[in-house]
Amino acid sequence: MIVFGSPRRYVQGPGVLARIGTELASIGKTAVLLADKRVTELCADEIVNRAHEEDVEVRPMLFSGEITYDEIARIVGEIGQNRPGIVIGAGGGKTIDTAKMVSRDTGAAFVSIPTVASNDAPTSHIAVIYDADHKLVGVEENRGNPELVLVDTEIVIQAPLSLLSAGVGDALVKVFEVEQCVGSGGKNVFGAASPLTALALARACYQTVRDNLENAYAAHAAGKPNAAFEALTEAAVLMSGLAFESGGLSVSHGMTRGLSAVPGVANALHGHQVAYGLLVQLELEKRDAAFMDDMRGFYRAAKLPLKLADLGADQTSNSTVTTIAELSAAAAHMKKFDRQITANDIANAITRIEAA
Repeated sequence: MIVFGSPRRYVQGPGVLARIGTELASIGKTAVLLADKRVTELCADEIVNRAHEEDVEVRPMLFSGEITYDEIARIVGEIGQNRPGIVIGAGGGKTIDTAKMVSRDTGAAFVSIPTVASNDAPTSHIAVIYDADHKLVGVEENRGNPELVLVDTEIVIQAPLSLLSAGVGDALVKVFEVEQCVGSGGKNVFGAASPLTALALARACYQTVRDNLENAYAAHAAGKPNAAFEALTEAAVLMSGLAFESGGLSVSHGMTRGLSAVPGVANALHGHQVAYGLLVQLELEKRDAAFMDDMRGFYRAAKLPLKLADLGADQTSNSTVTTIAELSAAAAHMKKFDRQITANDIANAITRIEAA
């Protein structure tokens, strides 16, 4: 059995936030808007006013900044019995994942409005939960994928380049993970076999990222979206999300179990963590020197981490490597590989990366 999941509707382009009222009106008449302080100041008024024009009532609520089980419970408690028809998550991955869980726990439809292209959380139905120290503690599921994903690239391009770089990292890894998942007979996020559609999307995602990086980064520097920036955003948000949920994950994402347990590294952006995880996966795949040199060259152009120090590690001692390796080896995604992977295999791969 194969299963392919996706948002009901995806809208992307410069200035599309002006459409939010019309889009929401087709889903429900009441909504809660979850956003942190910065995003609230950036776009909450426009969302509320555009919705009001279409007779949709939107109630803004402030997100604390970290996705924890306590924060989800706090927001659900604050909503109380006056349940909205829609929960909107506006901002980055933490806000959006929190809004997914609030949507699930209140029975509301879910809408995501990413203001950065730092990861593919906006299109998926899963949420990654952390503790107050940003250590990964759980993965939860919403009832389904979003009713709507709306990406205004005039807003996205205002975010720091480091966030776009993280989105590049998150998108880059998908083809390698999906190919391993398919090749090893692993299951996708829906617990089914991976459709060929997901594999095709993963390959298209990788090529889109490689083809458009330079011109997209130039557009970011100029502060004005161009065709390359639109393509890179679509790859980071839409293609990447569809590929990983329906295609499956492998070593690159499995590495976040160990990386998120290391002080300093735990605070690195998800896309940068999985990009380092891809280097480990490529070492485990025994890629040749020419391939690795090409990939490292791309990493430099994309401003992706090549060493643990680039992720914020204070040291790369044997104990740090052992911690990362042992925790990562226990991750379920590690089983979606062409052979069994041990903690020793991972530690040796990290050692080679750090020595390169």
